[in-house]
Amino acid sequence: MTRLQSFTLTSAIACILLGAIAIPASAQAPADDSGNEFWPCIQRRVPELSLPQIWNGPELPASASDWSQDRQVSDLIKEIAQRRIPLEEAEAKIRDFAESLSQEEHDERLFKLARGLFEYMDRERSDVMAGIERYTRKQIALADNVRKESAAVDALLRDPQANQAEVTRRSDALTFETRVFHERTQSLTYVCEVPTLIEQRLYRLSNVIVPLLSS
Repeated sequence: MTRLQSFTLTSAIACILLGAIAIPASAQAPADDSGNEFWPCIQRRVPELSLPQIWNGPELPASASDWSQDRQVSDLIKEIAQRRIPLEEAEAKIRDFAESLSQEEHDERLFKLARGLFEYMDRERSDVMAGIERYTRKQIALADNVRKESAAVDALLRDPQANQAEVTRRSDALTFETRVFHERTQSLTYVCEVPTLIEQRLYRLSNVIVPLLSS
């Protein structure tokens, strides 16, 4: 690689990086009431869901909060919350569970299922959002490292005494780091959809329960 080619390459990398990360997340996404500057997604950041957003059935009794003590309910929640299980299959499992219940326990355990689904999947959603923010911090640090290395390589290119082999090595490394940065940026687009997917799944599963209640 010639010095001119290397200079053109590092200049192009610098321009690409500026275009990719110069705009802060707060300017790319809707206003975030929490003031969290590390939220990169277009989707509005809502740290926690509220039950009325999800549940369209009758008010859940206080006893429903004991859902984790009901092994069958707890296991069912963990199973159907998994996104790899088709929604139709998860809905069928809820109906099968309801059919297996005696009249005496029917509504009580379905209420536990509703409360448990909400708490379990809302927590999962919050964990995913926290992971996205950690990912964003790493991207910011990576972008800063690439900017600094780009400047260093440009300085080498302007130095007539610089070792050509060293220039080539660092230019190649810079190209690789830039590619990693952009691949991570692209994957973030898909990760940003996960909280919404969890919310949609929770809403649909919760409202399968409502018509199954006897009261």
